[in-house]
Amino acid sequence: MKQTTDVTPRRGFFSRIAGMSAFGLFGIAATTMRAQAVESDGLDWPGTLKGRHKQVFDVSEMKEGSPFGFTNNFLTPNESATAVMVFRHNGTAYALGSAIWAKYKIGETLRVLDPETKAPAVKHPWFQPKPGVLANPDAALDRLIARGTVLGVCSVSLRSNARRMAANAGVPPEEAIKEWTANLIPGTVVIPSGTWGVNRAQEAGCTYCAAS
Repeated sequence: MKQTTDVTPRRGFFSRIAGMSAFGLFGIAATTMRAQAVESDGLDWPGTLKGRHKQVFDVSEMKEGSPFGFTNNFLTPNESATAVMVFRHNGTAYALGSAIWAKYKIGETLRVLDPETKAPAVKHPWFQPKPGVLANPDAALDRLIARGTVLGVCSVSLRSNARRMAANAGVPPEEAIKEWTANLIPGTVVIPSGTWGVNRAQEAGCTYCAAS
């Protein structure tokens, strides 16, 4: 009888030990998986931002260049500030060089008028404009870049817009995607998505501005 009564507690003890070990291993495995998930988040963008004041401008529409005015209005009164611009949806066109605007008829497709010619834009109207074209020259994209503005463009909208306008240039969609990606405004980073970029900018300390 004594041997019989001793077996149950002993078995219970070893069962508890096994359970604790399994839980410990599971906990270690879960921690490792979480660490790997963090490491697999990929692109470190926008990186460490300088300045006391930081703001991300979510640019989803063209709005006749007003997103650049918003950005300039944020930077001008702040001596220590960094702006981040995320181009997505129709705002993706702002990330493209003038050669792409001309070849793919972006101005005509998106109904963007060049403030210089008053006709559908065949070049990027807000990147390196001629003197006197813009009401405020400091709102030109090249000047904002010179002041440290960080640029990101949504890869999802970049691909979808390239496919949509490929016929304008008479090229296959995949060729258009490659050409658009190779002809971005200097310094622009292709990011996984626009919403991803807005999130990462806010995590880096930015406040949010709907710039279109």
